[in-house]
Amino acid sequence: MAHDKESGISRREFARRAAFVSAAASLAPANLLRAEEAKVETQPQQAPAAANLSSQSQAEVDSRIQSILAQYGSRLSDAQKTDLRRLATEAQPPLDRLRAFTVANGDGPALYLKPLIEREKPPAAKSSAPAAATAAKKS
Repeated sequence: MAHDKESGISRREFARRAAFVSAAASLAPANLLRAEEAKVETQPQQAPAAANLSSQSQAEVDSRIQSILAQYGSRLSDAQKTDLRRLATEAQPPLDRLRAFTVANGDGPALYLKPLIEREKPPAAKSSAPAAATAAKKS
């Protein structure tokens, strides 16, 4: 009986292998097609975005890229480094717009959480009176 357990596959090992095969099958074909399209599209997109940045913003983008490459550069492929440059450049204009707002210490939060639907609560006196009347009838 111990021999049967050793030669077979455990449920845990089966689940692990099934998850790996499923992930590999679902990701491999889609990534191959997208990688070819991304290589063609990334070159024209980088030039206009970089031209819109001020020198201070461009310096911030460059320092952000250098910081990431210093920490993770050996793990990244050339395509990933290209994507990193594109994403850092695209992220800079929203950061500049966000930093343009003036904020003082006394300012309250800009977002208040409100329920999407305002529901009216039934009056407590009306809801307890019928319940008391039905309880009196049952007694």
